[in-house]
Amino acid sequence: MKIILNNTPEKFDQDMMTVNELLKAKTFTFKMLIVRINGNLVKKDEYNTATIRDKDDVMVLHLVSGG
Repeated sequence: MKIILNNTPEKFDQDMMTVNELLKAKTFTFKMLIVRINGNLVKKDEYNTATIRDKDDVMVLHLVSGG
């Protein structure tokens, strides 16, 4: 499958994957993440069920706070 991940083309052997599988494959380990698939927000409790398919546009953003 081919997707756009953070504005960069990516290719994976699977036909689809969950958000958690993508995060593991790309080694995103930061605890505070925002994930959007085709502009739709994915809640953290849906990471095991929300699927990414061919041609999806995925954004994974790290939230950083400071003071």
